Amino acid sequence: MPAYKYEALNAGGRPSNGLIEADTPRAARALLRAQGLVPLSMQTVQQHGQQSGSRFARRVFSPTALAVWTRQLAGLVGSGLPIERSLTALADECEDNRQRELLSQLKAEVNAGATFAHALASAPREFDEVYCGVVAAGEQSGALGLVLEKLADDLEERQDLRGKLFGAMAYPAIVSLISVLIVIFLVTYVVPQIATVFTNSKRALPFLTVAMLAISAFVRQWGWLMLLVLIGGGVALGQALKGEAFRQRFDSAVLGVPLLGRLTRGYNAARFASTLAMLAGAGVPILKALQAAAETLSNRAMRADALDALVQVREGAPLGNALAGKKRFPGILAMFARLGEQTGQLPQMLERAAKQLSVEVQRRSMAAATMLEPILIVVMGAIVLMIVLAVLMPIIQLNTWVK
Repeated sequence: MPAYKYEALNAGGRPSNGLIEADTPRAARALLRAQGLVPLSMQTVQQHGQQSGSRFARRVFSPTALAVWTRQLAGLVGSGLPIERSLTALADECEDNRQRELLSQLKAEVNAGATFAHALASAPREFDEVYCGVVAAGEQSGALGLVLEKLADDLEERQDLRGKLFGAMAYPAIVSLISVLIVIFLVTYVVPQIATVFTNSKRALPFLTVAMLAISAFVRQWGWLMLLVLIGGGVALGQALKGEAFRQRFDSAVLGVPLLGRLTRGYNAARFASTLAMLAGAGVPILKALQAAAETLSNRAMRADALDALVQVREGAPLGNALAGKKRFPGILAMFARLGEQTGQLPQMLERAAKQLSVEVQRRSMAAATMLEPILIVVMGAIVLMIVLAVLMPIIQLNTWVK
């Protein structure tokens, strides 16, 4: 049953708007008149699956909002409330019109006889395959409330890990950006203004001053071209990364970078293990769970390894052995997977592996940020010192000449 967005007047002549579900626009107007409203306009709520084709369209749920909404839905469903009534209750509490429209669409799909997972799949931009797969497993097992709780936990843990990584790297990134801007300002404006006093003299300037003036002239003359080249290179790299073969080689090279590679490997492995544990715990078949977990890997080289492990498992190999042969994945993941298969507690063991990997990523990122801060300060101080010396050395030399 489709949903319609309406504008109407009540008995007192005041405007009223909202959403209403009906088979046709005519039936929707009849329902409004039965409520004592005079319909002015009626518009079908656009299916969010159709909106997903827009590249720049803003998502209805941010990652944090999706985790909160999933937690709220889990509480309602877990208390015994039917899914359609739960969606109605959440829609009534929504302050965002786009969220209200999305929930009305989901409720209309469920009322028309579709499963909740199928309704979620109609909005692929908001709910990915993993989300829909977990919900489908919860519906089939009859434990949708419990599965939604686990899904909310996973979303919150993922957001927490991403937030800690961003927080650890934000300060060094800001310091680096400010340092570059300060150096550019000093080289392009301050140094030329002060050095012109000495360039008019016929005396030979110190080597450091001459070098700094040459750098300043180069930056002022070719700076914009360098900036355009950097922007063009970034755009070209972005286009090249759209190709699967180049993207896989690039991601494989990233894994070889000393610090960044270990963080990337740990973050992707933790996400893979967490998703696989959640899907396996929800009762999703292992092959389907592996396929969905592999799609969550942002590093294409690791995704290729995960899909290759899926082929080996399909051919009868144990999951632990299949992952052990993939050196891009940390060894701890294969070890816990093997223990889980031996003890019959694969979801629990994979969840432990995910937590250990997550803790390790956080520890390494904080250690890297702690080391980068003093290094950046020292480097910035050394560059500024060289600029100051380039300006002061002619002044000292001039005082020597005067004496």
